[in-house]
Amino acid sequence: MPSVNKVILIGNLTRDPELRYTPKGSALCEIGMAVNRKYKLESGEQREEVTFLDISFWGKQAEVVAKWMKKGRPLYVEGRLQMDTWDDKTTGQKRSKIKIVAEDFQFLGGDRGGEEGGHDDEHPAPAPRQASAPQAPRQAAPAPEAPALDDDDVPF
Repeated sequence: MPSVNKVILIGNLTRDPELRYTPKGSALCEIGMAVNRKYKLESGEQREEVTFLDISFWGKQAEVVAKWMKKGRPLYVEGRLQMDTWDDKTTGQKRSKIKIVAEDFQFLGGDRGGEEGGHDDEHPAPAPRQASAPQAPRQAAPAPEAPALDDDDVPF
């Protein structure tokens, strides 16, 4: 039976990226992102709901995101859901959390004096991907598995 685990998000960073390296030297960057949803009630009243998400980037992507992104800047992310489980050190209870593991991303926004977008005047950002004419769907290569973390790598 086929299954799909795909997430596509556009949102703003809620904090500066946190870059660290595993003992084996793999780069890991973790960000928080806020994604807004606007909707209208039957009465016509406008509402907005915000969802806060944790996203992990690995390898070269982790280093690029950590270098160019800052709190408040917009980002497009494609990834997959992953369930993390661990034992709470204080209570001993099993804990779990769903997070997003990024597989692709794109900087959004323009250069507004370093306020928005993925770069500043001193360090130009990589050129954004250009949209092209519609093509046949491409077969994506399977994403590499994130390195296994031992208890010392878990940030809790």
